Amino acid sequence: MTVLEQPGSPRHTSGPAGPPPAWRPRVDPAPLLPDAEPYRLLGTDAARRLDTGLLKRLYAELVRGRRYNTQATALTRQGRLAVYPSSTGQEACQVAAALALQEQDWLFPSYRDTLAAVARGLDPVQALTLLRGDWHTGYDPYEHRVAPLCTPLATQLPHAVGLAHAARLKGDDVVALAMVGDGGTSEGDFHEALNFAAVWQAPVVFLVQNNGFAISVPLAKQTAAPSLAHKAVGYGMPGRLVDGNDAPAMHEVLTDAVRRAREGGGPTLVEAVTYRLDAHTNADDATRYRTEAEVETWRAHDPIALMERELTDRGLLTDAFAAATRESAEQLAAALRDRMHTDPPLDPMALFDHVFARQTGQLRDQADRLRAELDAEAEAATPAPAQEARP
Repeated sequence: MTVLEQPGSPRHTSGPAGPPPAWRPRVDPAPLLPDAEPYRLLGTDAARRLDTGLLKRLYAELVRGRRYNTQATALTRQGRLAVYPSSTGQEACQVAAALALQEQDWLFPSYRDTLAAVARGLDPVQALTLLRGDWHTGYDPYEHRVAPLCTPLATQLPHAVGLAHAARLKGDDVVALAMVGDGGTSEGDFHEALNFAAVWQAPVVFLVQNNGFAISVPLAKQTAAPSLAHKAVGYGMPGRLVDGNDAPAMHEVLTDAVRRAREGGGPTLVEAVTYRLDAHTNADDATRYRTEAEVETWRAHDPIALMERELTDRGLLTDAFAAATRESAEQLAAALRDRMHTDPPLDPMALFDHVFARQTGQLRDQADRLRAELDAEAEAATPAPAQEARP
């Protein structure tokens, strides 16, 4: 039976021709639409209801995060990191993502989200191991519930959906939060992940950090959608548009999305409108595609400055608290600097560990060739035994 032969089709009705009842949407799209303007709390009357303890913790994490970013950037200039994608200017997104999760939940970061991993409790040096070029990843994902930093764009999103769906099938109380940049929303993995998540009602939250550029490509050359949050509606999930530099607003929106997922409400797409103050990486020349005036405009909306204004207005930014926060940030930077200036002992053969549970034949062949090369180098470097002088 074709569509036109089904009951309710134009061939079976005397009224105006139209699609059969099966076309009707499964849900009302109106509640899924994001707000017309990014949601914010700082500088509004609603900020007065915010918990003072939360505000002070967010501020402390932002200051530590900024110092972490500046120290990691300095390490690239000193040759201690191969590359570092800074999240300076985006710290509110990173910190809020970490704090919105419970211990059993999973974080799926991109390559720019080392700060989110550190804010979740990961050792800062372990978070930078991949970018140092020492190891595939510097930590045990199962121990920390932090997936490996993902350098291919958006491939971590289907992984997050798969883990969240599996947890739901097993009855585990687990939510996955997957982070991606605006450039990642142009990848097929983004669309596949959202579609599967919505169909399966997987307990997953997608956080898009819209920092204005995919390396040098502005958002306007990637999409004509009203916002990236609007893309959620096409997949049947809510879209939230939030000021990504407003740390309390970010925390509230993400906490609500995580709660909704945990209670069986399905996935949410959150677009955080923020800005990448530093270049894409230390290998990028951002002056070729944006002006300093544009950057300065966003510096006026710096997440740390916004929090300082709120805390000052409420009498919470005391000299003692500010000094303790700066001291904690400096201790973090000093420890990171000292440990990163120490060369770790590395075994080249470890390159083949933890790639597959059972090593493939191709990897075994490569390992054998490398071992032979290393043995040959070691033999060549060994001094020949001295010849005994003849009488």
